[in-house]
Amino acid sequence: MSEKVMELTESDFDSQVSEGVAVVDFWAPWCGPCKMMGPVMDSVSEKFADSVKVAKLNVDEARNVAVKFGITSIPAIFIFKDGVPARQLVGVQSEDTLLAAIEEVLQ
Repeated sequence: MSEKVMELTESDFDSQVSEGVAVVDFWAPWCGPCKMMGPVMDSVSEKFADSVKVAKLNVDEARNVAVKFGITSIPAIFIFKDGVPARQLVGVQSEDTLLAAIEEVLQ
């Protein structure tokens, strides 16, 4: 995992997504499709290093956050703008799809 992809926890989640644009990958270590998103998230974090936070949240360790956002299927990628979910993508996403969704939120 890239050092630019942050690992969020229940305790720091709100503060990390409250300002600007943040891409959060809701995942779990036992989830095969979630593992497939790792390289995509790494690449996205490098492309948007100066303008977007890119993070992962382990749903097994942060159940309250997962419940708050109605996560029932993973991987689930939420793009937050100033703490509010602006886009949601469920399932494995291509890098192009994710980049387009982020660009849309940045507009």
